[in-house]
Amino acid sequence: MALPKINRVAPAFSLLNQDGSSVSLKDFKGEKNVLVYFYPKALTPGCTTQACGLRDNKSKLSRQKLVILGISPDPVSRLAKFREIEKLNFDLLSDEDHKIAEKYGVWGLKKFMGREYMGVNRISFLIGTDGKIKHVMEKVNTKTHHDDVLELVKGLNKK
Repeated sequence: MALPKINRVAPAFSLLNQDGSSVSLKDFKGEKNVLVYFYPKALTPGCTTQACGLRDNKSKLSRQKLVILGISPDPVSRLAKFREIEKLNFDLLSDEDHKIAEKYGVWGLKKFMGREYMGVNRISFLIGTDGKIKHVMEKVNTKTHHDDVLELVKGLNKK
């Protein structure tokens, strides 16, 4: 499945967060830019590094009118544990049936230690206040993701 195109309306979704509450992309339209970042699995080293970078820079990102939504195929209970252990300050959304990952084109074949399997590819989408995709980050560096997002959203807000 192909990734959504820049300047197209982002695929809609409503998913349960770590507390079991529904969060919808449309909730932020007209008010906030949204970072929708897909990650493979909570409580793993790369995903923890990425999430903690966003956590530590949330105030800078919030000043840019940015809401962070992390999406993975983890169940709500694992997301709650991840948020609690790492003291994350943004919503983590459960996409257990990977329907939203498929809509965004991030569900696909992966290879790890000689094994092939289907899973979530680490890709991020910056969605503007108009609900359209402004940037697709296909090459995400877990250590610098927060800085990369900050630069993109600053550029978006200058337009």
